[in-house]
Amino acid sequence: VQLQASGGGLVQAGGSLRLSCAASGSIFRIFAMSWYRQAPGKQRELVATISNVGTTTYEDSVKGRFTISRDNAKRTVYLQMNSLKPDDTAVYYCNQGIMTSGILSPRDYWGQGTLVTVSS
Repeated sequence: VQLQASGGGLVQAGGSLRLSCAASGSIFRIFAMSWYRQAPGKQRELVATISNVGTTTYEDSVKGRFTISRDNAKRTVYLQMNSLKPDDTAVYYCNQGIMTSGILSPRDYWGQGTLVTVSS
């Protein structure tokens, strides 16, 4: 199983970006999908999660600005980021809970990270 993240880049404060993360490989079922971020010198933090039934949760600082969504047919999770701030600058990582067969327990898989830089 591999997760391929894309969509990062350089944007001015107030701008928008949309991140995508597609899973590929031998996948039986996907559970929760999440986005994390890690800013320079800081620990990785959870930004947003969407459950397999569509329930979403957000870190407080991104509520009202970021929207997480998923397309199960495409095995893809998205993060729409609006009203971006310099404090949002970080490497963003996607995470998906995946079962690779009907008899194995799900485990977490990670994307490679995509850099988001917000200039002031």
